[in-house]
Amino acid sequence: MSSREEILNRVRQHKPAATPLPEVPTFSRPEGDLTARFQAVLEGVGGRMVRVESSAKLEATISEIYPDLNIIGSTQPEVAGTLDLTSISDPHALAEVELAVIPGALAVAENAAIWLDEAALPQRVLPFITQHLLITVPAGRLVWNMHEAYAEIDPQATGFGLWLSGPSKTADIEQSLVIGAHGARSLTVVLIGEGE
Repeated sequence: MSSREEILNRVRQHKPAATPLPEVPTFSRPEGDLTARFQAVLEGVGGRMVRVESSAKLEATISEIYPDLNIIGSTQPEVAGTLDLTSISDPHALAEVELAVIPGALAVAENAAIWLDEAALPQRVLPFITQHLLITVPAGRLVWNMHEAYAEIDPQATGFGLWLSGPSKTADIEQSLVIGAHGARSLTVVLIGEGE
């Protein structure tokens, strides 16, 4: 037996006992309106929120918010984009996208994060390469915190997913804040329907 095998055998023989993971506590919801909390946090991170009664009003709302944008990539079924995103295989072809409209699966009030997965992103670069980003979320899919959010989603069910909160921003040591340096310059979240 080589020295290596002897060392590995000793390590295997002296493995520590498995330690159970601690239970994750449940956190109580604070009093108050989840939607108002989500909106306040979203505005605090540089985004804005709009409400619409139904997805049928999305196109009119988008035209009102972004009247001068012409190159629109949309994965929201009710919104016709000017690009066919499913036919684009090279992410560089999206460099001129002015507005991306993407359905979000879930929104979190405590940090204004929105879950996006590959079902809504035929090109993973879309929320980062666009100049402006509009994410739709059904009002009933708003939860208080990340614990509730992870109980609602299955991150293993998709090959790619991300939490996104606010437009892109960065600051240097001199505390000069730059919006849109590494992604979208603006984020609008549209809550659809009635929520809590």
